[in-house]
Amino acid sequence: MNRRRFVFDGFRLLALAPALHSASLLALAGLVPRTRSAIQVADDALLEEIERAAFLFFWEQAHPATGFVKDRASVTGKDKYRMASVAATGFGLTALAMGDTRDYRQHQEIAARVRLTLESLLNKGAAHEGYFYHFLDWQTGKRYARCELSSIDTALLMCGVLTARAHFRDDTAIVRAATTLYERVNWPWMLNGGTTLSMGWHPGTGFIESRWSYYCELMMLYLLGMGSPTHPLPAASWQAWTRPTMTYDGITYISSKDPLFVHQYSQAYFDFRSKRDAYADYFENSAKATEAHRRFCLSLKDRYPDYAPNLWGVTASDSLNGYQAWGGPPEIGTWDGSVVPCAAGGSLPFAPTECLAVLRNIRQSYPAAWGRYGFTDAFNPFKKWYNPDVLGIDQGITMLMAENLRTGRVWETFMTNVEMQAAMQHAGFVSTEKMDSAARTS
Repeated sequence: MNRRRFVFDGFRLLALAPALHSASLLALAGLVPRTRSAIQVADDALLEEIERAAFLFFWEQAHPATGFVKDRASVTGKDKYRMASVAATGFGLTALAMGDTRDYRQHQEIAARVRLTLESLLNKGAAHEGYFYHFLDWQTGKRYARCELSSIDTALLMCGVLTARAHFRDDTAIVRAATTLYERVNWPWMLNGGTTLSMGWHPGTGFIESRWSYYCELMMLYLLGMGSPTHPLPAASWQAWTRPTMTYDGITYISSKDPLFVHQYSQAYFDFRSKRDAYADYFENSAKATEAHRRFCLSLKDRYPDYAPNLWGVTASDSLNGYQAWGGPPEIGTWDGSVVPCAAGGSLPFAPTECLAVLRNIRQSYPAAWGRYGFTDAFNPFKKWYNPDVLGIDQGITMLMAENLRTGRVWETFMTNVEMQAAMQHAGFVSTEKMDSAARTS
């Protein structure tokens, strides 16, 4: 099973994230609103440790001759994996840009790695119509095994490509290569005659029947396509996918039966704070989804006594019994008491206090869950199991959301791309602050 296959209803979330400060107010049915406290010095130190460790993953687990980032690596950093993920490579390009701002390595070294990665994607990365295969050989760039040409993984890659272009805007080679990569994606081709995008394509058999047709991590895919100056998706594509709602414990929000990461990935790059389209405030929606997931985990405490206010959260990950696309509510997959650190890590901007409590507890109380590159992909305190691997996309979402909570820098950098600003306009996003101001003066 592929991990990626898996409304505005009157509530208001106010979220601001200046440097070293985050405050938000979430009003939930039947509850007194709770104020999110500013990041404390100790919490910022933890986030710095998390970001630095994640950066090390993207630095060490990218092939020195191509820059392609492994899909997974051992927590020790010593393994023989050869499979690179284009999504992890996209996260890696963003990690390099953020690491440059934090002086994790010399600027010249980081810029050279970014140039290498972009040139390798252009000249070695297996692609068709501008879309990349889900997995590549990290040394040669050839298609790995029989994987699909992936629309969503290409989107994650392009988010990293455009972040790198925006950050290294004075580097002509980086800007040229990044622009070429983005502008050569033939976004409408993946529509295959329909109104929504196919999940992928295989040589010989053609397009995958499953489509990106309902709310999940798809927002970045459609916005990237709508913003393209060369092969744009029609603006109507934004209305083509559905937005089903669900209610749990009095919280109503847009969601389907998917893992928590679907509420995180697009939001790592696109700044939906204080904005809404004709359907929803999506930042608020992800905050609601995070709170519903937290409550659902705590409702399972009778089955898994280790679950607690400072230990909760699962999303698609490894497990004792192999890969699980688990989530909830409702319960998806075969739960066994595991904890997946990037569930809280990827939701940091949506619930800072609660998510920081989880990450702080794991770091302090479960030393075996921390390795060379930060938190392991998953662990089971109930059964004393710790994953021997980390996954690039999980280290990536945690690093990016940690930076967004601390400074909003990923949002700020990515949204300087004029194509993305245009895409948001095409989708009909408006400022909720302006709407509120107009309502007060009318």
